[in-house]
Amino acid sequence: MAKKKKYYVVWKGKNTGIYETWNECKAQIKGYKGAQYKSFLNFNEAKRAFNGNYTDYSKKSSSITKVSQEDLLKFGLPNYHSIAVDAASSGNPGIMEYQGVDTKTKKLLFKQGPFKQGTNNIGEFLALVHGLAYLKERNSDRILYTDSRIAMSWIRKKTCNTKLVESAKNKDLFNLIRRALNWLKENDYNTPIVKWETKVWGEIPADFGRK
Repeated sequence: MAKKKKYYVVWKGKNTGIYETWNECKAQIKGYKGAQYKSFLNFNEAKRAFNGNYTDYSKKSSSITKVSQEDLLKFGLPNYHSIAVDAASSGNPGIMEYQGVDTKTKKLLFKQGPFKQGTNNIGEFLALVHGLAYLKERNSDRILYTDSRIAMSWIRKKTCNTKLVESAKNKDLFNLIRRALNWLKENDYNTPIVKWETKVWGEIPADFGRK
């Protein structure tokens, strides 16, 4: 019986990457203190793992054990070659802000607010547009995560279907909404917007932690 081909991911070693033979992998980890590596049975899974965190795949990882095998098969693990966005609002309407972070490191990439009067849906929408513009400006092929289906719908329809009424108190926010809508109408983009599966992966990395 032919031996199944394996792909070897090296997260930490002399040279990181995906290798097709054990000897190539061994050359990168031999003598390297704290080397991180693991084998996979297909290239796509190896590629997904390489873009993720070693701890998500190591035997010591606790994140996978918290997820059912059924959910893992259905959703897989997050693609860490991405940015994540989220918004927070103290009241509805209330003081609102939004931010975008690197999904893997949680490094803050951009942040707006607080605005005196806004809603969470508006914040999620503006965060997505900001994220799209951020990635396009840098010619990045990263994907964009959000946990808001409403915001995703507004992006698809190129509208901000809020019931909040414009007033002197939120004029700056509505000016930003108009700028966002203009950007959507005037720009093309290839960035995939993907739903963050909170029930499987936990809170989105851009979460403000106010729940």
